[in-house]
Amino acid sequence: MSANHQSIFSPRYFALSIGIILSVMAVGFEGLSVTTIAPSIAGDLNGLSLFGWIFSTYLLAQIIGTLVVGRIIDKRGPAAPFTYALLLFIAGLVAAATAGDMYIMIGSRALQGLGAGAMMTCVYTAISLSYPDELRAKILGAFGTAYVLPSMLGPYVAGLIADQWSWRFVFWGILPALVVSAVLSLPAFRKLKVQQTGGASGSSSTWMALLLTMGTGLFLVGLSMLPSMMGFVFALIGLVGMILPLRQLLPKGTLTLRRGMPAILATRGLFFAAYASTQNFLVLALIEVKGIIPSQAGLIVASAALSWCIISYLQGRWDAADQGRGRHMRIILGVFLLAVGIAIVFWIPVVSVAVAVMGQIIAGVGIGLAHPVSGVVAFSQAGEGGAGQTSANLQFADSFTPGVVIGIGGSILVVCQAAGMSLQSGLIVAMGFHLLLIVISLTASTRISQQTSRNGDPKKEGVPVIVH
Repeated sequence: MSANHQSIFSPRYFALSIGIILSVMAVGFEGLSVTTIAPSIAGDLNGLSLFGWIFSTYLLAQIIGTLVVGRIIDKRGPAAPFTYALLLFIAGLVAAATAGDMYIMIGSRALQGLGAGAMMTCVYTAISLSYPDELRAKILGAFGTAYVLPSMLGPYVAGLIADQWSWRFVFWGILPALVVSAVLSLPAFRKLKVQQTGGASGSSSTWMALLLTMGTGLFLVGLSMLPSMMGFVFALIGLVGMILPLRQLLPKGTLTLRRGMPAILATRGLFFAAYASTQNFLVLALIEVKGIIPSQAGLIVASAALSWCIISYLQGRWDAADQGRGRHMRIILGVFLLAVGIAIVFWIPVVSVAVAVMGQIIAGVGIGLAHPVSGVVAFSQAGEGGAGQTSANLQFADSFTPGVVIGIGGSILVVCQAAGMSLQSGLIVAMGFHLLLIVISLTASTRISQQTSRNGDPKKEGVPVIVH
């Protein structure tokens, strides 16, 4: 049976596909659930002053888990890193479920971030190594659906569990899915082999990942202190501390939108960050400015998740129909539709329930196109021996950039209100920042095709790799 007529759920791929989907759903559900139950956690553990670190610690640990494991995968394969990542994530869940104070909770979030970052990088690698190019669009579509589905039910279910029993049961409840995922996927992971990559031991990239984590932490701390002068100083020092490791850890030219792999990663990081941050601030606008109740605001945002799921499924069929020839245009169209969706909700005074739903549906269609297809294109340009590096880059784009952009958006609100502007005006400025990111992403999306030589082959410089 040819790959075009195979299914990701055929006997050859069934166990791995289900294992991947369960892993992604567990990580996605946990992340969204913590957003819902974090106030209860901070209240019960007498740690309201440390509330923000529930999220920041997870993000900072995720950076290390994502970037370091990519190098390990390309040397030893994904089976051992995936096993350790699962154990770290499970240890983090158990520690969170039994936490007696806020410091233990923050430590548990660090374990969860390390595990989640490493686990998702291993999952991307398994997709690159296990599935032929013709099926990657389908499994990445299922990946996207598995990540998005928790956004429709996760917050509500987590809130219900916390109300009826305790927030601790939210963490306990994720463990069965991870156990089943391990049983199904680990045998398949052990069969995966990677081409050994040469070069240095990789210790320099580990130090760069740690430097990036420290710089990002300082940057986020500075943003939280704005508009004080000390906040500006910390944010500036943190920003400088982020630039050097980013230039070393990402493919050369990512920050300048160089054609090929750098442009793919820049496109993905920017549009995903703009989408995720818009979701957060749209909910805030609906509740605090428009007076819509939280449950209704959640349903409005869920409309994007619904259209994302549908398009993620359909794009796999479209990819098979045109044998991947339309991938570039689907990414450009997806980013353009994201721009349209964000533009619709940009001007808060005209936003109503109908307008918000319309914008969310269009944005969901856009990201449902751009997100999985950008992953397929990245893997097709990865070259031999670079599966772990490419997987780490994709996961990095999905986690690091949104976390930083959401932090910047929050500081925009604080600075605007300190300047005497209303919350509504601050939200408009934040949404304008998201639009700017989408415009840059759209520009980068026109540069994702590799440069070709006169004989039609991609030039080697179009496929850069992480510098160790």
